[in-house]
Amino acid sequence: MTLPTPLDDLLKLAAKTGERLAPLAADTDAGHDNGHESYRVLRESGLLALLAPREAGGAGLGFGDYWRVLAELGVHHGAAALGFNMHHVVIGALADAAGTRLPPAAEAFRAWMLDEVVNGRKLFASATSETGRGAKLRGMQTRYRLSDDGSHYLLSGRKSMVSLAGAADYYVVAAAPEGGGEDTGEASHFVVAADDPGVSFGTVPQLSAMYGTSTAPMTLDEVPVPRSRLYLGVEGMSLFKVVREPHWMIAGYTGAYLGIAEALFQHTVDHVTASPARADSPVVQQELGRMSARLRAARALVHEAGDLVTAQRGSLEANAMVHAAKYVVGEVGPQLAQDALRLCGSAAISRSHPLERLIREAQFAHVMPAKPQECLEYLGKAAVGVNLYDARAFAW
Repeated sequence: MTLPTPLDDLLKLAAKTGERLAPLAADTDAGHDNGHESYRVLRESGLLALLAPREAGGAGLGFGDYWRVLAELGVHHGAAALGFNMHHVVIGALADAAGTRLPPAAEAFRAWMLDEVVNGRKLFASATSETGRGAKLRGMQTRYRLSDDGSHYLLSGRKSMVSLAGAADYYVVAAAPEGGGEDTGEASHFVVAADDPGVSFGTVPQLSAMYGTSTAPMTLDEVPVPRSRLYLGVEGMSLFKVVREPHWMIAGYTGAYLGIAEALFQHTVDHVTASPARADSPVVQQELGRMSARLRAARALVHEAGDLVTAQRGSLEANAMVHAAKYVVGEVGPQLAQDALRLCGSAAISRSHPLERLIREAQFAHVMPAKPQECLEYLGKAAVGVNLYDARAFAW
């Protein structure tokens, strides 16, 4: 199918797709399935090509509008929306470079990857996090080297938390050059196919929520990667990209957590209004008013931050705004969860009610990078005038 390009039509498609995803959330959360059916639904929807340029057959969506679509999916199935975002994290740099002339190797890479997404409906994922380091690129232990004949790279290492494990077709793996120092910042990204020799996945660990992200460890044992699958054909530029334009790495999934917060509020309202006596209570109305104010403030910040990235990608103000949005959404979700517990009582702790799952899922915003203290540190450094384009200014 060809994606529509007007935002209203894309939001309608996301809502329709979300309605198909919603019934899958409970069984996946309970561990009755691996969650891969959600990604089949997303493939069928055509939404994997949201960011692909229009001339390549995609919707050509900007960052701010992408967050709006992601939030709509997050309302229906938060974990699937997070997994869906991991696909777009690695498509984002290609989308950011739309319309920009690139060197021949980068042009060929971009054309191949966009064709895989748009025409092949291939699902991509990011493989960055490592034990003890999280998603930070500096000090990466996964290493790469060029083969003796120079025809391909060889990657070895272990990634601790890879979303879409076993569900994606390709994984964009961050690695540092073999022989580099412990604190090397010369990270590069490589596209590794799920069926490449030497690729294997562990089991999904025991979690309190988010099984639908299909997150598991990934091992790379001398995985051969053709030179054509070096991301954009350039080595050593990954840290530079993240420092200058951190929006995808540190805040791409913010829209998904906004969607979870939206769902928390709506399910709370639905529960309260089912009892007219409760709905007419001024005390209950004030509690709902507090929830509404918090949610509206978070939504407004997310929309403003996303639109600023679209308009001024890489500016210090846009970079600060996405950190602020990530922090605020990470705070508001758990606050709404506590409000829901207070207003809904046993319904909020019953496994048969969506609220119980949403309350658990809202807490995971604090786990995903950038973590709350990292967001605050970035904002504080920006306030006092630290040069945040200097990779040494922050623990990237």
